[in-house]
Amino acid sequence: MHRISAGRGVARALTATTAAALALSLAACGGGSGGGSKDDGKKADPAAVQGALDKPAEITFWTWVPNIDKTVALFEKKHPNVKVHVTNVGQSKDQYTKLTTALKAGNGAPDVAQIEYFALPQFALTKSLVNLADYGAADLKDKFAASAWSQVNVAGGIYGVPQDTGPMAMFYRKDVLEKLGATPPKTWEEFTALAKKVHDADPNNYVTYVDPGDAGTSNSMVWDFGGKPYTVSGTTDVTVNLKDDAGAKAYANTWGPLIKDKLVDSTGSWNDEWWKSMAAGKYALWMAGAWAPAVLEKNIPQAKGQWAVAPMPGGVSAENGGSSVAVTTQAKNKEASVAFAEWLNSDPEAVKSLNSEVGLFPATKALLEDPGFRGADVPYFPGQKPNEVFADMSKAVRPEWQYLPFQVYANSVFKDTVGQALQPGGDLTGALGSWQDRIKSYGKEQGFTIK
Repeated sequence: MHRISAGRGVARALTATTAAALALSLAACGGGSGGGSKDDGKKADPAAVQGALDKPAEITFWTWVPNIDKTVALFEKKHPNVKVHVTNVGQSKDQYTKLTTALKAGNGAPDVAQIEYFALPQFALTKSLVNLADYGAADLKDKFAASAWSQVNVAGGIYGVPQDTGPMAMFYRKDVLEKLGATPPKTWEEFTALAKKVHDADPNNYVTYVDPGDAGTSNSMVWDFGGKPYTVSGTTDVTVNLKDDAGAKAYANTWGPLIKDKLVDSTGSWNDEWWKSMAAGKYALWMAGAWAPAVLEKNIPQAKGQWAVAPMPGGVSAENGGSSVAVTTQAKNKEASVAFAEWLNSDPEAVKSLNSEVGLFPATKALLEDPGFRGADVPYFPGQKPNEVFADMSKAVRPEWQYLPFQVYANSVFKDTVGQALQPGGDLTGALGSWQDRIKSYGKEQGFTIK
């Protein structure tokens, strides 16, 4: 992930190498019916979770989030008997490859690991993670935004504690829109009209861009349009419907003509050239998760005051990023590990630290609804209260989205299917069908029942 906190990875495709490594784990479990990682056989004891923090313990925590050691230090101060070793073994895909290797080997995995929502089902269904429901984690449900809580529920279990979220919002260049006499589009029809207006005024500028390698954002857009193309029932039954799903069709019908008419820019993102374009006002809008302010400030500080935030067209939203904290089956002290994961992501002091000191957008209702948080000044957006927009978009995330139990693989072949259509001359509707075919073939190979 390219941002300085945790949620961006859902918007980036993982490499084929990573997908292959994780596929080995799936294949070992015969489509999710058993795994290479062994549990210790101890019966889970929810009552022992909090008590474990009063006894000497050491926990290894794999995470790539900068500055999260500041929040961990608060935990160790409050629970001095527990030492947490924070280790960065690589970001997102790099960690997943190493984690998969350690889990298959039966040793070397951390006690606790940061895992993005889109990758969580794959690790859960290979029996690599502890079902936190066995340790009483269901009691945390009301603490979290519905969209975040739904993502850690896999095959009837709870396999992570939500850490951060990325509800999509629409970032816009105030100066660009003012020059055109335009306002942020409130509907997708207005968005399409603005696309033509921007490009007519200057053929070198666009309303926004599409990245042919970015599976996560396309998934988020299908979600935003009301799509539910992936359905998982139990541990082996999977339905993939990118051809006929209503949301997928709406996504293709909206973005396909814009791509065909060259009204959006087809380009790779998160590179120097893209940041130069963002700074120069080449794009009037950027649709991204609520993690984006920290990224903008870090990469184009000179644009402070030029960007503002508005709700997504249509007033509904989808998640575009976010991570959970999971306990692996190799954890030596499961009770202490569960207690740490819960404290890190639900304790009020910890959650405020994760937001203010680490830069993660919250998953907890308490902070999302806190007047101080909603009304906080964000220096990059002078004169605006962007957290109000983000918190409202969090509430507006469409419910019941599911990721595939092999989403990592699906994302890895996105660029060869849909990515080809996110360029002039592409057939987005047809490409979604090709992506579906690749996904379904792979799922069958892994032993899933695919519909």
